[in-house]
Amino acid sequence: MMLQRKNRLRALSLGALAVSGALALTACGSDDTGKQAGGGSSSAASAGSIKCDGAKGQLLADGSSAQKNAIDAWVKNFSQACGVQINYKGAGSGAGVTSFNQGQLAFAGSDSALKPEEVAASKKICKGGQGIDLPMVGGPIAIGYNVPGVKDLVLDAPTLAKIFDSKIAKWNDAAIKKLNPSAKLPDLKIQAFHRSEDSGTTDNFTKYLMSTTPDNWKYSGGKAWQAKGGQAAAGSAGVAQGVKQNQGAIGYFELSYAKDIDTVALNTGAKSPVKPSTDSATADIAAAKVVGTGKDLALQLDYKTKAEGAYPITLVTYEIVCDKGNKADTLPATKAFLSYIASEDGQKVLGENDYAPIPDEIITKVRSTIDGLS
Repeated sequence: MMLQRKNRLRALSLGALAVSGALALTACGSDDTGKQAGGGSSSAASAGSIKCDGAKGQLLADGSSAQKNAIDAWVKNFSQACGVQINYKGAGSGAGVTSFNQGQLAFAGSDSALKPEEVAASKKICKGGQGIDLPMVGGPIAIGYNVPGVKDLVLDAPTLAKIFDSKIAKWNDAAIKKLNPSAKLPDLKIQAFHRSEDSGTTDNFTKYLMSTTPDNWKYSGGKAWQAKGGQAAAGSAGVAQGVKQNQGAIGYFELSYAKDIDTVALNTGAKSPVKPSTDSATADIAAAKVVGTGKDLALQLDYKTKAEGAYPITLVTYEIVCDKGNKADTLPATKAFLSYIASEDGQKVLGENDYAPIPDEIITKVRSTIDGLS
């Protein structure tokens, strides 16, 4: 019933998006165009409770493509309520952080917390303050695959590492057979897709491999893809499209981009393999620790979890904003929008779009920090 309800909500939202698209989101460059953002009846109803608090004009933002489907749904509701135009390009976390630190954006989205050198650079833009990380969107990084006749594929960290490092080349490899004894695995070449641009999704996916199977993933990690071989594609939507269109393909992207794509169940050491879902991601995020200092709320995720029902390849997308020194002309709209997406109504939108809400203990701190932005 829940799946049917989600499908109805998505279907209803398509018409609403077509009508409100010009107001809600002006196209800006090459956006990720994966699954359309949802925002059915409950999202529309929540728009009436949005507090505009003097918001006006327009905001320019950029960054994480992982959260773009969520941002699109939020923008639709917020623009309808407040008349503020928000242009979110979704060109990737690296591009977002760079543009933010060049003073071009009201806020940026990133799937990775700011590095020390990025915080230092932000102080030139945030007069009297610095850039901070506000966790806002949670969700699993799904491993999507396209192997004819194989519907319930199970993989573990060592096997994934070898696949994405070009050490396993065929789908009927012995390591894959061992994990899937009853599957009819074909003698088919593996095409592993990865992101072509700097990406927080790449950063989180490779952190999982580095943490769980360091002997098989000997790279330093980061937003740039480092392994040899494979196929590169732009944005989460590009990777998902590559997997969907090519037999033998496998790739990583957020669950919201996995429409009509089979996803891997992970053997984490728990009793049963774990599939990516909003519930399994929330189970992992709930164990995250706040490691940021001051007003920064950067989180440390547990990639090694063996808890039942917890999916370990999970990311949290941060909205990056100045704690002090935000531009006076965009501050009211920035605070109002961030306050909305961190609100109970705003977080409910995430579940409708295959994302995981941020746990209460963390999002409460986020709301308090937004209130104090200046």
